[in-house]
Amino acid sequence: MRGFPVLALVLLVVLAAAPGAGACPLTGTPLSPTLDSPALLPSTADAGSVEPPILWRRSTALGRPNHGHLRDGVQLPASGPTWFTWDWGLDTSPNRDWRRWGTDRLVRAIFTVLDGYSAAFPDAARVGIADLSRPQGGNFGKQYGGLGHASHQNGLDVDVLYPRADCLERPALRPSQIDRPRAQALLDAFVEAGAQYVFVGPHTHLRGPRRVVQVLGHHDDHMHVRIRSG
Repeated sequence: MRGFPVLALVLLVVLAAAPGAGACPLTGTPLSPTLDSPALLPSTADAGSVEPPILWRRSTALGRPNHGHLRDGVQLPASGPTWFTWDWGLDTSPNRDWRRWGTDRLVRAIFTVLDGYSAAFPDAARVGIADLSRPQGGNFGKQYGGLGHASHQNGLDVDVLYPRADCLERPALRPSQIDRPRAQALLDAFVEAGAQYVFVGPHTHLRGPRRVVQVLGHHDDHMHVRIRSG
């Protein structure tokens, strides 16, 4: 996955001017997308904006998202200029360290999309990133807090909070709180970045290619993004 897809950036810029795309107070420093940057160094992580620095290494997703493990995962930092993290188990931010592990490919994809989103919506609040996988993957069920996950087992899944119209950095309590133009732009960007699936809630009215974007219960407060293994 090399840089932010040009088509996705165009979509974000167009939707940024759409009616209903409300302005939010700026939180953090907006970053411009790096269209030709090497995939190993996403601009968000390369800008010296996170501490400690991310330990990049080649990861392996073993097995399936609903029955698998993660080898040599990469940890998403608790927060940064374009994102904050949310803990489903404690219903607070930041998310705990052991809930923020994914393949290097997934973490790069997150940064790629966030950089483009921030450039298109420089007045937007930071994007909320909830659970990825546990450090070695494996079961992530209800015993770990919240509703638990049937998947999120091999470092290919991430929960992304929908942007809120009131710009608060927390999940939407009901679909009417979602900033739909920006949520749609974020969804489109993940699709353009190569997501295998994006699951959205039945009351969000978000749309995308049928083979990729699918409606699923318990997803009215976040989209579930799954990337391809390689």
